[in-house]
Amino acid sequence: MSAKIAGVGAYLPKRILTNAEISQFVDTSDAWIQERVGIRERRIAEGHETNAFMATEAAGAALLHANLTPADLDLIIVATSTPDHMMPGVACAVQAALGAKCPAFDLNAACGGFIYGLHTVKQFFDAGSVRHVLLIGSELMSRIIDWQDRSTCVLFGDGAGAVVLSATETGGILASHIFAEGLHRDLLYVSPHLRAEAFAEACPVPKLKMEGNKVFRFAVEKLGEVVEFILKEAGCTRDEIDFLVPHQANARIIAATAKKLNLSMDKVILTLGHHGNTMSATIPLALAEAVHAGKIQRGDLLLFEAFGAGFVWGASLVRY
Repeated sequence: MSAKIAGVGAYLPKRILTNAEISQFVDTSDAWIQERVGIRERRIAEGHETNAFMATEAAGAALLHANLTPADLDLIIVATSTPDHMMPGVACAVQAALGAKCPAFDLNAACGGFIYGLHTVKQFFDAGSVRHVLLIGSELMSRIIDWQDRSTCVLFGDGAGAVVLSATETGGILASHIFAEGLHRDLLYVSPHLRAEAFAEACPVPKLKMEGNKVFRFAVEKLGEVVEFILKEAGCTRDEIDFLVPHQANARIIAATAKKLNLSMDKVILTLGHHGNTMSATIPLALAEAVHAGKIQRGDLLLFEAFGAGFVWGASLVRY
């Protein structure tokens, strides 16, 4: 038994933060940001827009698109690195808000969260233990950004994307693979680390730290490798891919991956410019936008790929 994408949904905060606004408080410019990473603007959550709120809104839209109700769900997974609380998880808040009765848990694989989630979901369907699963990527990156660090504050945005996966005999997730290499975990992380003395002092707000150039080089190399790996595993060729739906982190990384696949950029779903990097939410957000715009059609062969802190990376080949 495989898993097909039965419904997609998205939620984006209403507040838009442009490059011009960012240039008012850090030494940067719209031209510099667009040239380096390809981002024009991003969404920033207001106080009431918690991770659980965004995830629930995206989930409701995905269920509606799939013509299912919360009672139909056998499992809820939320991929996130920015939960509202260390515990309980966002997935349990979503389950309660929806009125579902199924198991629910969070998964943290940074920008690779949605791919790790798909790979996890595939195991449940392969075992025949579920029929309908809700997989959500939801991130509040604005809450962990150092807004004085121009190397990171220009990159990220907030938002949530969701997919409902349902059992199918044919198509669906054709192949999926995930990787990790923890030796490089100090190149991209959120500080401070949880430590004993923190209980005796005021804990500083966690902030994201990144060595961008090193992360860029490693990401380009590993994403190139995983694309070849997943095509071979699925027995498909590059020419069969209808659309690349990549993690939206950097336009140059995306272009390099497309070039390796010999794909023209009109076959790449690109939302980075107006969403920014929403971590685990980028792929489902991009997918939902393309599906609702009529660009992606039933039967299309989609390649998802992502790379994130850990380092973690992976890819999935899906017949939509």
